[in-house]
Amino acid sequence: MAHEEKTPQDEQQAKPVNDEQADAVEASAEAPAEEGAAADEPMDAEQLAKELAAAVAEVESLKDQMLRTHAEAQNVRRRAEQDVEKAHKFGVEKFANEMLPIVDSLERAIEAFGDDEALQPMREGVEMTMKMFLSGLEKFKMEQVNPLGETFDPALHQAMSMVDAPDAEPNSVIAVMQKGYTLHGRLVRPAMVVVAKG
Repeated sequence: MAHEEKTPQDEQQAKPVNDEQADAVEASAEAPAEEGAAADEPMDAEQLAKELAAAVAEVESLKDQMLRTHAEAQNVRRRAEQDVEKAHKFGVEKFANEMLPIVDSLERAIEAFGDDEALQPMREGVEMTMKMFLSGLEKFKMEQVNPLGETFDPALHQAMSMVDAPDAEPNSVIAVMQKGYTLHGRLVRPAMVVVAKG
């Protein structure tokens, strides 16, 4: 490797000529740094303001999102509670529907006995059975709809026919072909009725 020798001219260029030149060089080197620092300060404040505004906006967005999530969770919980309540209330609806034809058959049997004295004990037995059956249904809030003599209500009754009945009020039920039932106030089966013409 060749060793490069410095000439006196190179050394002179590398070193400042006197102390005044050295101070001037140092001052010129420090001046841009100070100017840059001064220029950075307002920019930092402006940048900080922007970042603060962005952070505040993000906090507001997250707060709004949290409130929505909380409200949605409350709605889900309320819906679940309502579903459970409905399941408790109307869980027996299918079972009760299956029992209704049995009640209808017992009613028809009572009608078939008529006033025959010889069949009176059997009639009383069937009536007792039917009362027990209806009592069991009532414990589960199953109520009978027997609208004989009442005004026709399309929400609870199903008109099978309309007939002239001078002795009855217009639009009133003059005969019940099949009794209806409600469960917790909700219609399970409409009463099938004959209505007086207006």
